[in-house]
Amino acid sequence: MISAGDFRNGVTLEIDGNVVQIIEFQHVKPGKGAAFVRTKYKNIITGAVLEKSFRPTEKFPAARIERVDMQYLYNDGELFYFMDNTSYEQIGLNQDAIGDALKFVKENEMVKVCSHNGNVFAIEPPLFVELEITETEPGFKGDTAQGATKPATVETGAVVNVPLFVDQGDKIKIDTRTGEYLSRV
Repeated sequence: MISAGDFRNGVTLEIDGNVVQIIEFQHVKPGKGAAFVRTKYKNIITGAVLEKSFRPTEKFPAARIERVDMQYLYNDGELFYFMDNTSYEQIGLNQDAIGDALKFVKENEMVKVCSHNGNVFAIEPPLFVELEITETEPGFKGDTAQGATKPATVETGAVVNVPLFVDQGDKIKIDTRTGEYLSRV
């Protein structure tokens, strides 16, 4: 059991029969009255975000989330296929379960498949990926007043803003959480 006073960002628990993940929390101690915890949480199944206040002594059961390393195999148009490298079991997931999590993931790369009671609700890509730039405009000297960037398309089809000195064919490192360019490889 997790008390509301112990809430932290990313904690997964069950509230009113729904599995939710804490996005933001704030302990509030008003000058008058009892303290409370103002919370913003997301239902991991539906994606709905709710805000609610709790007394710090309220308790909720922790939700058991399974994160399994799986290899992203391919997309056949409707389903995205993943394989467990230990049992060689394959699963197919539709676009609703995936979202845009595979925006920076190439085929045959490892991802984490998150599930609760056997129901897959999210895919976690690796934190950093190295991708080749397939299309970008050339950068020109003198275009910069400060840190200018240009759009570049990487091999997965995603568009990333990169510095002017990065050219087509370069391999770059990308942070998948923010979609930001980190460095050339």
